[in-house]
Amino acid sequence: MKIATVLRNDDYTREVEHALKEKLQAANSPFTFVKGPAEQPDMVLSIGGDGTLLEAVHQYGIEPSYVGIHTGHLGFYADWRPEELDEFVERLLNEEPLIAEYPTVQCRISTREGKQYEKWALNEMVLRNANLSTLVTCVYINGDELETFRGDGLIVSSPSGSTAYNKAVDGAIVHPSIEAIQLSEIASINNQAYRTINSSLVLPKHHEVELIVMNPEIMIGLDREQAVWRDVRSIRCRVGQDKVKFARYKRLTFWGRVRNSFISG
Repeated sequence: MKIATVLRNDDYTREVEHALKEKLQAANSPFTFVKGPAEQPDMVLSIGGDGTLLEAVHQYGIEPSYVGIHTGHLGFYADWRPEELDEFVERLLNEEPLIAEYPTVQCRISTREGKQYEKWALNEMVLRNANLSTLVTCVYINGDELETFRGDGLIVSSPSGSTAYNKAVDGAIVHPSIEAIQLSEIASINNQAYRTINSSLVLPKHHEVELIVMNPEIMIGLDREQAVWRDVRSIRCRVGQDKVKFARYKRLTFWGRVRNSFISG
């Protein structure tokens, strides 16, 4: 089996990677380590926080399975801590993991010139006005107009991403076994002149949300990547056809992760 590592950029995380490789070498493991995405690994070990895991997923794509080792402040995707390396190596060598598949958000960005760009996110797509003033966007669901949104921004999240930015704006937490996306508003304007639904919407797999953009420049965030886009006409989002695979050597449920991340610590 070929393994790749993606690291948080700090000395402690590099020490954890070094210790892990030493333990695998001492155990005469059959694993080999690849040095970059030019050689496709079977498994990717993300050592850091959730941001490191998102970086790993976008670096290596949907083919390998992922394991998270937590050295950051929040490790929703991570199963293991540095002090558990011995147990992790033992299970890696002797057990078959449970493969958990998490849905993604598929986005098609269309410009006013007719160009189209296919993008995807494991956590969420975030739309804001580029200069942080009011975003104005017409929201359509399956071709039917829902509202004209005015406010700070919009989030389209996956089920696993529902615990991230989406949760911070009081969106619902959705279990990853539910193939859905969620549309949530960021600080919408609601007064005598303007109205929005002012509530998160959970859309099933066969539904599509289209955001018709009125601002000439917008900021689009796809997980950790952010960029300013000009002359975007629309963004169409739906549940992605591909899923991200996680190799679970620990039997920790999704709701257990929610509790550990937000309640018990």
